[in-house]
Amino acid sequence: MGGGRICRSTSQPDASPSVTSSTSLTHTVNESHEFKITGYSLSKGLGVGKYIASETFEVGAYQWAIYFYPDGKSIEDNAAYVSLFIALASEGTDVRALFELKLLDQSGKERHKVHSHFGRMLESGPYALKYRGSMWGYKRFFKRTSLETSDFLKDDCLVIQCIVGVVQSHTEGPKTYSIAVPPSNMGEQFGTLLESGKGYDVSFEVDGEIFTAHKLVLAARSPVFRAQFFGPMKERDTECIKVADIEAPVFKALLHFIYWDSLPDMQELTGLNSKWASTMMAQHLLAAADRYGLERLKLLCEVQLCEEVAINTVATTLALSEQHHCLQLKVVCLKYIAQPENLRAVMQTDGFEYLKVSCPSVLTELLEHVAKIAERLTSLSRQPNEALDGSDVNGRRVKQRI
Repeated sequence: MGGGRICRSTSQPDASPSVTSSTSLTHTVNESHEFKITGYSLSKGLGVGKYIASETFEVGAYQWAIYFYPDGKSIEDNAAYVSLFIALASEGTDVRALFELKLLDQSGKERHKVHSHFGRMLESGPYALKYRGSMWGYKRFFKRTSLETSDFLKDDCLVIQCIVGVVQSHTEGPKTYSIAVPPSNMGEQFGTLLESGKGYDVSFEVDGEIFTAHKLVLAARSPVFRAQFFGPMKERDTECIKVADIEAPVFKALLHFIYWDSLPDMQELTGLNSKWASTMMAQHLLAAADRYGLERLKLLCEVQLCEEVAINTVATTLALSEQHHCLQLKVVCLKYIAQPENLRAVMQTDGFEYLKVSCPSVLTELLEHVAKIAERLTSLSRQPNEALDGSDVNGRRVKQRI
């Protein structure tokens, strides 16, 4: 007999199996409602189990209402407590929600009485309301005698606020498409339009240089240009406008921002590779931004000046912050100048002389900052010299408390 051989092969997958996925997303839809109860004293005697209801309000496609029981909800409490509930006022089954009830302190002390599900982990999860008329709240919300002598009651009025957060869930399946959407390049497109010089309908003469632009673009970006070109007091001759009190590189930077929506390279504009030149340009550009109502540009310049505070420019920057209402920049400058190691050097700069003439009131604020720092240093010098190695002032080892 001829021999035979049986070959057995194990089938192996050529590639990894495809994987599908889905995600369950659960969140709350939150809304708040305020319920004022005026003439509280007249509601007393309404009867146990009888309530005053707020207007219904909608949260998460359901209607809700606040129920206030002036004589309480339970007979056994003998009207000693007021009761407060949030009720489901529309049809619904197993509506899961989070709640917050707040009785406002009307004295201004902000000592409100609050019961809330929000901001904490709930051991048994959100509260479930089974049907219309189901409610959540407190039978003994507040003892009535205490309520009537508290700051919660003012001019015979109570103010109740509630928040309802309805729990909603949905499942997202895998996307059946993959479309890469590029980031917006609108700024680049408008910038290219400016650089091309095409289609311009207005020119500006600035310090002997001519800049061309487009009225509609300028008007869309700046309320000042909008009024100048299209407002009731618009200028008649807008073909070539002379701009005073601004340098050509600064105006060029201004146009760059209007079209590109970003700051230009300051060193490239000034032709100088120095922090001082960059700071000077930012100072002038901030003033120009304020002049033309470009708030974002103004803030960008403020940020840059906060980061570039230095001895030789800080006094001028401080004056600028005062003149153009840049409060955070002003504080940064005051704190920097008031430091003992900076004060004398700053006072010797030309910028400080300009500050004294242009913004004398700021000097008073500067003196206050200097006084605070001096007071703090004096206070520190009076404290006993404790060693950093855990020894007391007599050199004895002491056990550090953790």
